[in-house]
Amino acid sequence: MPPLLEVDDVYAGYGPIEVLKGISLTVDTGEIVALIGANGAGKTSTLLSISGCLPARRGSMRLAGQEIHALPAHEIVHRGICHSPEGRKIFPRLTVLENLQMGAFSRRDKPGIERDLAHAFELFPILAERKHQAGGTLSGGEQQMLAVARAMMGRPKLLLLDEPSLGLAPMIVLKIFEVVRKLNDEGISILLVEQAARMALKLAHRGYVMEMGQITIAGTAAELLTDKRVQDAYLGE
Repeated sequence: MPPLLEVDDVYAGYGPIEVLKGISLTVDTGEIVALIGANGAGKTSTLLSISGCLPARRGSMRLAGQEIHALPAHEIVHRGICHSPEGRKIFPRLTVLENLQMGAFSRRDKPGIERDLAHAFELFPILAERKHQAGGTLSGGEQQMLAVARAMMGRPKLLLLDEPSLGLAPMIVLKIFEVVRKLNDEGISILLVEQAARMALKLAHRGYVMEMGQITIAGTAAELLTDKRVQDAYLGE
């Protein structure tokens, strides 16, 4: 059985600047995989390339064995990859409820959408309290919860999470990571980009380290937590 996601020797960039330089990684069904590295290493570009927002120039990507690297972003959502981007990028003038409904834009199963809305409000009760409030008036932590919940409304096989802890208070970070674990327990595979490397690796099953647009270290989360190179560079040890 192939991995759920296979990224094989992918190159991508912006104009003349090549950011991804032959990256290869996999995510198996039911896994949380962490992607860590310094700012500018190419982590966000990796997620953008997988979700079709930054087209691959070379290489291939497959979801459940099916090629996706040439598909437009909306079709990749249809196939089962949803993306909670860095910086949240919610719709500030839409209400919380409307933001969540936008996350289900590719779906036509109204009863299923209603069940998933109820589930989102169960996971993040504050969003239920704020559901008629404009997204732009939420706190940073509430906006991050909304970004994750909106991605979940696409009912993904694979959830891409980009820096969900960025700029948030520790208690909010713990809440979001708790929800990430619950989503994984429900069967959703997750590729997590996170500056809080220790937290990410404690949550993940496996991990990759990115440097200068390339994967330089790979292993189980336990292996990376005890790797002296990772400790010295990313774990403050």
